[in-house]
Amino acid sequence: MVCVLRDTAGRFVNMDPTISPHNTESTPTNETGKPENQNCNPILTLNFLALVIAVVGLTGNTIVLWLLGFHVRRKAISVYIFNLALADSFFLSCHLIDSLLRVLDFYGFYAHKLSKEILGNAAFIPYISGLSILSAISTERCLSVLWPIWYHCHRPENMSAIICALIWALSLLTSILEWYLSGFLSKVHQHLWKNVDFIVTAFLIFLLILLVGSSVALLVRILCGSRRNPLTRLYVTISLTVVTFLICGLPLGLYLFLLYWLEVHLHYPLCHLYRITSVLSCVNSCANPIIYFFVGSFRQNRHHRSLKRVLQRALEDTPEEDECRASHLQKTIEMSESREW
Repeated sequence: MVCVLRDTAGRFVNMDPTISPHNTESTPTNETGKPENQNCNPILTLNFLALVIAVVGLTGNTIVLWLLGFHVRRKAISVYIFNLALADSFFLSCHLIDSLLRVLDFYGFYAHKLSKEILGNAAFIPYISGLSILSAISTERCLSVLWPIWYHCHRPENMSAIICALIWALSLLTSILEWYLSGFLSKVHQHLWKNVDFIVTAFLIFLLILLVGSSVALLVRILCGSRRNPLTRLYVTISLTVVTFLICGLPLGLYLFLLYWLEVHLHYPLCHLYRITSVLSCVNSCANPIIYFFVGSFRQNRHHRSLKRVLQRALEDTPEEDECRASHLQKTIEMSESREW
């Protein structure tokens, strides 16, 4: 994604130094007066890699959306996973179109700069939403383990749907304000634009602290607590999803923070770092469906491996022993019914 924002001094900052000069209004120069990015040519391999990852990720997330939307009974965790898959699909769609524009640009087909700016700001919405939803999932699971009685007594029935709706509304609102104030009103009302950016940055830092803190507390309670909770597939699914985000999804946010607030401008050979972090974020969105189906299919008989059942198993919050008993009971019921017929 390509987005032109402003730095803390009110100047336009291009998040991607690899954009060719004909796609920007001006080319930044260094102290000698020479272009800073003259050696930072676009890498076609990264664009094709992003294309492939986006297509694979969109396929996996579409399957998850289809199963959770029409075939799996709705629960609190399934609502969160549905919205997370929706955010991943949105994010991958933006990068798919952006990569296509970059490839066309590379071969001489001019891609308009405005379309890239729109994609960059649009991709900011699912990025915030994905981080927020993941933080909500981890926090809820932590509360359910640390204070199970209080959690089950005080949790509203439709809280997950309400939280997801608020997350989407807040992400959309912050993105619109960010784009509007930085692009149109920053010269006249620059203090408003700075205040919005400060609030957004503080909110993202809060979400990151909440995500890491709740995940660590949950892990410590499960593995090291005096009253150990049995490990379930849902805990494994959430843990792998959080670790994948911290490895692949977080670098993009850190890069934007360094570029935007600290005004750290990367030169060759580090000028491709933005594109690399974008590809890593695509890997994060692509990996989530793979995690669900991997955890759900682990230690499962091959003849029971329907996608619906695999996804249900990945979101089950029952210990392995109880799951085996339930599976054995289900087989017994099926055998008795077949004998009656």
